[in-house]
Amino acid sequence: MSTTTSTSTSTTMAPAPTSALNASRTTATAARVLRQLRHDPRTIALMILIPCVMLFLLRYVFDGSQRTFDNIGASLLGIFPLITMFLVTSIATLRERTSGTLERLLAMPLGKADLIAGYALAFGALAIVQSALATGLAVWALGLDVTGSAWLLLLVALLDALLGTALGLFVSAFASSEFQAVQFMPAVIFPQLLLCGLFTPRPNMHPVLEGISNVLPMSYAVDGMNEVLKHTDVTADFIRDVLIVAACALLVLTLGAATLRRRTA
Repeated sequence: MSTTTSTSTSTTMAPAPTSALNASRTTATAARVLRQLRHDPRTIALMILIPCVMLFLLRYVFDGSQRTFDNIGASLLGIFPLITMFLVTSIATLRERTSGTLERLLAMPLGKADLIAGYALAFGALAIVQSALATGLAVWALGLDVTGSAWLLLLVALLDALLGTALGLFVSAFASSEFQAVQFMPAVIFPQLLLCGLFTPRPNMHPVLEGISNVLPMSYAVDGMNEVLKHTDVTADFIRDVLIVAACALLVLTLGAATLRRRTA
């Protein structure tokens, strides 16, 4: 009789699992991640400076052809932040799991959705800084000639960085080491890079490859940048591209929360 009572009492005292997204838990997680990143200047430099350095190099690779830089610079302005955020986020999340930090956090009243949203919020804040610096450098320092507003370029660059964050959070669940996390880059990023329309217009591809490119989010990131490059006003195609990139980022974040594991097997 007493055993039954004791069991019932301990069950009552156990913390209930949390599944709903909670604003205070999410912001607390984001603040913790930002505090950790503050003590890792190399990671901050990778996220914020590398896209700017790549754009700077690209500008002077095409020093004798400003038009070529104008044609591909806008597209790469969205691609570089996506790639860097993918790398940093996937490795940072994996470190949390392999070090046991993730297991300890999830033992607290902290749901997977809170954890993923907190990471997305923290890295999203850095993505804003990264995208603003890269866009400002390209437009005002390197002379990237765009017909539309530079603010629209910034919007697409920011969404691309958030998409990279979401992809990094998602793939980290399937890696057991930092080396494996980096290995996901050829599988996840490189096919999109080849099929996004950067090297040749997508309608010129083989029909099968064109069909595949139509379901890859980076294709719409590049299309959105090109819309700003060619049109002064916000076009229906631009709105479509932006919404698709944002929806893909939200979908991948949701999948990341569903597949998040407490520890590495």
